[in-house]
Amino acid sequence: MTLRFIDLFCGIGGFRVAAESFSLKCVFSSDIDVDACRTYEANFGDYPSGDITKTNAIDIPDHDILFAGFPCQPFSIIGQMNGMSDTRGTLFFDIVRILKEKRPRWFVLENVKQLVGHDHGHTFTRILEILHGLEYKHDWQIFNALNFGLPQKRERVFIVGSNVASLFSLFEWPQDNVIMKPLSEILEDNVPKNYYASPYMQQKRLRSHQSKYFPSIWHENKAGHISSYPFSCALRANASYNYLLVNGIRRLTPREQLRLQGFPEWFKILGNDAQIRKQTGNSLPVPIAQAIVRKIVIAEEGFKIHETKDKAKTKSRAAVSLEPISV
Repeated sequence: MTLRFIDLFCGIGGFRVAAESFSLKCVFSSDIDVDACRTYEANFGDYPSGDITKTNAIDIPDHDILFAGFPCQPFSIIGQMNGMSDTRGTLFFDIVRILKEKRPRWFVLENVKQLVGHDHGHTFTRILEILHGLEYKHDWQIFNALNFGLPQKRERVFIVGSNVASLFSLFEWPQDNVIMKPLSEILEDNVPKNYYASPYMQQKRLRSHQSKYFPSIWHENKAGHISSYPFSCALRANASYNYLLVNGIRRLTPREQLRLQGFPEWFKILGNDAQIRKQTGNSLPVPIAQAIVRKIVIAEEGFKIHETKDKAKTKSRAAVSLEPISV
């Protein structure tokens, strides 16, 4: 049986790339960002449904897995940290009503690491309590894209759950020990001049910082402090124009940004640079999602084996009980 999934708050389809790499079938997707939806359609052939808050849960197709990278701004260090009091924070409850109505076997939720500690942990505790009340066994982990082969420091919390206890018992978290791909395999060789910072900006950066690494990506924080590493700091949707500079002199190209998130080379690029920066900054590290999906598929395969053995035992016992008693 092919596992079916829905892709909520789908953006440009990070979860979908991961799921379809294991031949899972998407039956529904949703997002309100028009530019992201156009990119999604160009790559997957269908245009996501609109506002999930206006979608009746009963109208969503039956599915086995619910994927949702629900909006992170209410919990992010670059947001206002309003959490559940922010309207976008309540979008979690749209996930809840769909779980109540459709009862998929699995869910995989993704958000920023800051969600775990938001409001001294009360917000995250409340989320887990609600999921427990829906009778889903669940667990969570914080993963860093650096440990899944990507040269990007991007920490995200993942929550995985199932409403079949014996199935969830077979789920194991993936190991986060993949060797980081070097920047040299991410960066493009021939970059158009329009990606280069102005001579003034380049000189300003070079005067204020000397990097120990080459190639490197230079990062400027809110206070104006410059640092550089042989990897990128987290891509951000609303970052300043020169937030990240390769070797202190140029911005990342759209393809480089997609590579930093683990998107495959076949992935089509639509829109201008600002739109791509927003779309990649809002997406998730594909290799982490792939590693989690792989563990779900393994759990499903193990569950089928156990079911088959149990049925065989039951059939065998029934056959024995029907045998005539010799006298």
